[in-house]
Amino acid sequence: MSGHSHWSTIKRKKGAADAKKGAVFTRLAREIALAARRGGGDPSMNVGLELAIDRAKSSNMPKDSIERAIKRGTGDDKDGSELEEITYEGYLGRGTAAIIECVTENRNRTVADLRHLLTKGGGEMASNGSVSWQFDRKAVYSIKSDGKNFDRAFEAALEAGADDVTEEEGYIEIVGAAETFKAIHDSLVAAKFQIEDAGVRMIPKQEVELDFDDTVSVLKLINAIEENDDVQNVYSNLKYGDEHIEALD
Repeated sequence: MSGHSHWSTIKRKKGAADAKKGAVFTRLAREIALAARRGGGDPSMNVGLELAIDRAKSSNMPKDSIERAIKRGTGDDKDGSELEEITYEGYLGRGTAAIIECVTENRNRTVADLRHLLTKGGGEMASNGSVSWQFDRKAVYSIKSDGKNFDRAFEAALEAGADDVTEEEGYIEIVGAAETFKAIHDSLVAAKFQIEDAGVRMIPKQEVELDFDDTVSVLKLINAIEENDDVQNVYSNLKYGDEHIEALD
């Protein structure tokens, strides 16, 4: 298997810093609601919901908040306002681009906020399709490595049709076509692996490398976008590392 995507590794490190900023439960609740809306409210029959609930529990989200989010997604909570999923594309400046996934109750507010953030940070909104061609939609799984289980994980991933399996800093990352998401999940569960993180992500086909100051500057813009309550995920083609994340702090 050729190629390497360090998405989970780098996102995990950056996520540790992002978690300090709050709004974590809001994003988790929306993720649960959307998963329930797509595949139903029974986690045993809905892999996306099962994983969303696991993430919520690992972040100490209260049980009643999880249940309320599921009901909102299935429509059982009549008091909850309608959520809408929207994906925007944008340029972050200095040759970098981003796909911004949002969940909102007010489309006009969201697009106005994003346009303001991008313009203020030296970027701009992009038309649909002008950025997305630079990314591939991939199923990404991350499991802890004990230094001995790589071969077993490799075999399980291969059987499920994964494209790439790598090991880095105590974690094994598995990447496959979006269509293999459930097959990889089922294969890992059958092999008795504990899934740390999983999802269908937008992975850049080629990353853009900038000098140190420009990299930190673009990361600041990404952080500002991620802090918006309506933003669920931001995927960029910016190449960055630990030293850039530390500089943000």
